[in-house]
Amino acid sequence: MSPLPVHLKISGPSERGWGPVSSSHCPCSGLPEWVWTGALAPSCLLPSAPHRPALQEPGHCPLPSLQVTSMDLWPGAWTVLLLLFLLLLFLLPTLWFCSPSAKYFFKMAFYNGWILFLAVLAIPVCAVRGRNVENMKILRLMLLHIKYLYGIRVEVRGAHHFPPSQPYVVVSNHQSSLDLLGMMEVLPGRCVPIAKRELLWAGSAGLACWLAGVIFIDRKRTGDAISVMSEVAQTLLTQDVRVWVFPEGTRNHNGSMLPFKRGAFHLAVQAQVPIVPIVMSSYQDFYCKKERRFTSGRCQVRVLPPVPTEGLTPDDVPALADRVRHSMLTIFREISTDGRGGGDYLKKPGVGEARL
Repeated sequence: MSPLPVHLKISGPSERGWGPVSSSHCPCSGLPEWVWTGALAPSCLLPSAPHRPALQEPGHCPLPSLQVTSMDLWPGAWTVLLLLFLLLLFLLPTLWFCSPSAKYFFKMAFYNGWILFLAVLAIPVCAVRGRNVENMKILRLMLLHIKYLYGIRVEVRGAHHFPPSQPYVVVSNHQSSLDLLGMMEVLPGRCVPIAKRELLWAGSAGLACWLAGVIFIDRKRTGDAISVMSEVAQTLLTQDVRVWVFPEGTRNHNGSMLPFKRGAFHLAVQAQVPIVPIVMSSYQDFYCKKERRFTSGRCQVRVLPPVPTEGLTPDDVPALADRVRHSMLTIFREISTDGRGGGDYLKKPGVGEARL
């Protein structure tokens, strides 16, 4: 096998001449051993040959100035990196303008990455107070601008229905991670969401949520979830806190509402506090995960009158949940088809109604 090629910068006798050098300054001594085992071995380290000048004294080196640099060793690596950069510079704009699916993935990647970055900025500020529901104001302030980056107009109606000075439970429909935009637009003071425990491990976002007082529950462990809800009921009354719950339990991309889980309603009945329903219009005109479509658009957030729970018992919870869901679904259809909310997606035959 022939030795690997190495580019060497050598200044010969005409430049510096032959002369004695110490072993510590000999440029040959700094090269790796494999260089000396092949054709590139200098005469100072190989037996003298007829075509090589023999050393007259120890310490003489025929290569008085020899330098090896990374640029000389690997000139092709920088070329490859430059070509890759130029390729990306050309390819990304092309995909952005020519592929709606690529634009969808770019927008979602930036959305999630930007939230993680903002969480990194928020953590030191929130850490001053420690875990405190007042830190939610900081997160809200830092997230409000995102809707402008995506050209999404959020219209809020019925904000006067929030009870002015008492705890309550907010229930809202859940369509996608974009719900965060509507939530931050209308979030009342001292209100924190109840989220699945997996969010706690979502890097900087999980830590920022924990510092803001977000309540995490393990949905897989029913006993733990019930225990947490009991603690939340006490916190509502003793610390004047409001909680935001998505009773569907998971995101629903079908343009309707899933059946409600009853945890939020048990919580409200146990604490004897009102329920405030909030409805966000359909995103289907500007966002659809299945179709990989994400454009600009308009969303309406409607706050409904509070539903009292005073005097109700756990036996009344199923009827209470059905009644609240029915009122929310009626408003959802209204604001998603009036041209001022999510557009006319629900006017299409067979959409929404068939999935109830």
